[in-house]
Amino acid sequence: MSLTNTHLNYGAVAKTFHWLIALLILTMFPLGLIASDLAHQVRDATAAPDQVLVQRTVVLFSLHKTLGVLIFFVALLRILWAISQPRPGLLHPDRRAEAFLAQMIHWILYGSLVLVPLSGWIHNAATTGFAPIWWPFGQGLPFVPVDDLVSEIFAALHQIFVYVLGGAILLHIAGALKHHVIDRDATLRRMLPGRVDAQVPKAQPHGPVPLIAALAVWAIALGLGYAAGYFPSRGAANTQATLAAAPTDWQVTEGALGITVMQAGTPVQGQFADWTAAISFEEPPEPGPAGSVEVTIAIPSLTLGSVTQQAMSGDFFAAETHPTATFSGTIEKTALGYTAYGPLTIKGQSVPITLPFTLDLEGDTATMTGATEVNRLDFNIGQSMQDESSVGFSVAISVALTARRSAE
Repeated sequence: MSLTNTHLNYGAVAKTFHWLIALLILTMFPLGLIASDLAHQVRDATAAPDQVLVQRTVVLFSLHKTLGVLIFFVALLRILWAISQPRPGLLHPDRRAEAFLAQMIHWILYGSLVLVPLSGWIHNAATTGFAPIWWPFGQGLPFVPVDDLVSEIFAALHQIFVYVLGGAILLHIAGALKHHVIDRDATLRRMLPGRVDAQVPKAQPHGPVPLIAALAVWAIALGLGYAAGYFPSRGAANTQATLAAAPTDWQVTEGALGITVMQAGTPVQGQFADWTAAISFEEPPEPGPAGSVEVTIAIPSLTLGSVTQQAMSGDFFAAETHPTATFSGTIEKTALGYTAYGPLTIKGQSVPITLPFTLDLEGDTATMTGATEVNRLDFNIGQSMQDESSVGFSVAISVALTARRSAE
């Protein structure tokens, strides 16, 4: 059997690509369905997640993503090989409707083999958390920001493209079986191992109409997906401010309050969109007391990559019953900088913490940055995760803000 194609038969390289991709895709579909079902169980806010279930879900999703990246590169190689080779002609080009459908399905298959894994890969790169790709090159992609909106858009595209690919595969299989069982021709056998003596196909045109039809199928699928609500609406509810502004001597004009957790060995960064700070501060000439700070945080305003919903559940932040967290601290100037210390209260549990920070004062404007770490178990967060294989114990807290002294 020749390695290359002829106008009658596919070569060994094309056949290997075909059956390798077929095997990978037939593995990916059930793997994705099982992993998605397990993820729904993990994110169920009504029950504490089972650590074994979480670990199994992470493994299956990581395997799914890793195989998806493999399919992407194998598909590119297959397409490049197909471009360089003659393509065996259809055995019945005189059946115009059948020939048109076969060519359109081939265009959809080739395009979907790139679009499905690429959209999933971009979704993974735009978010953080849950399940990493198993390779040493990191999770990011050039020009793809870590952004919730980008992640949600490409998650929707991935799901829509999967439907298109699934439909094209079913039609492709049905066409191959029709040729083999009803027509009893060599269409299917030409893709099986070995050499097949097929009839010489008649001359046939390869116009742009099947490609245009394939593009129309994708456009219709995207339109139906949009109408069905697959794409995110702008302005997520959990980012809207719900806390009333606190009276303060120093008014925060801009700031960021974030956390970082280790999930499945990968850092996951989150941000609270809604929080207030009541700050009283006077710069002392020597190290000593400098003021106080009262911070209130709206827990539902947290975005934490792909595990945001799970973080709101009863085993973690329990946002429904404990919608706010607070920090009541005393500010002191030290020989090395500044420190705020006092109780941090989350989920009804108060734990004293120390937050060292730097401060830059220019007239009535103050800029500060600080960071500290806490143990989630001290706040009864993630009690079902009693080891760090799924979620790390340490949670890094970071804050950066600019404040102006209020006019008296």
